[in-house]
Amino acid sequence: MVAINCRGVIFQDIQAIIFDKDGTLENSQEFLRNLGQKLARLIDAKIPGIGEPLLMSFGIDGQSLNPTGLMAVGSRRENEIAAAAYIAETGRGWLESLAIAKETFEEAEKILPQSEPSPIFTGSMEVLKYLWEKGIKLGILSAASTKAVQNFVQNYQLNDYIQLEMGVDDGPSKPDPELFLQACQKLGVTPDKVLMVGDSPMDIEMAKKAGAAGCIGICWGNSEVNYLQAADVAIAHLEEIKVFSTINN
Repeated sequence: MVAINCRGVIFQDIQAIIFDKDGTLENSQEFLRNLGQKLARLIDAKIPGIGEPLLMSFGIDGQSLNPTGLMAVGSRRENEIAAAAYIAETGRGWLESLAIAKETFEEAEKILPQSEPSPIFTGSMEVLKYLWEKGIKLGILSAASTKAVQNFVQNYQLNDYIQLEMGVDDGPSKPDPELFLQACQKLGVTPDKVLMVGDSPMDIEMAKKAGAAGCIGICWGNSEVNYLQAADVAIAHLEEIKVFSTINN
């Protein structure tokens, strides 16, 4: 176990750290924005007039992606349901609306295939290696699919450091604490010995409800953002996570 010092906030007896992926380790903003825009255009071509409301629901405004918006933090299923809700407002049945949304997502992903993950944030790999060398178990828990998490880990050769690759497929989504509890169980640690590092309020809420040892919010380059206020500490770079001391068992 170790003690973690982050901007003067000290977390004692830490055995593991769980990271979000998108916006925390992976700079996927451009891909997600492009995906949301393509989805809106495809659905608007089928059902005229629905494109702009969909962009708003996804959290996309021009070239800007809301870091707390649905496209940034929601699972694939949640984004499909949001799109289906707008489709259903045109008078179509719910099952038909869901089918149109699902088909459009599949169509968009064929047009915009993420053949390889978005760039990893500078310094992230070094921080993961540093924490792993200190004996901390590391995991990734993302609203993206488990396959997307696995592709990210493999692409950036993080397999030596990451012991848990977990996404949202079927079942609960963030901020359901059950996700965090499942992740802790798979890592073989109790929640009160685990830190959560994420870029959204949903990461923080999930971990707090699950009884995590602490929550570190991150907004790359600017830690002074309102949506991370619920975190125990907010940082602008992963390098701010420091091992304060090592505790011999």
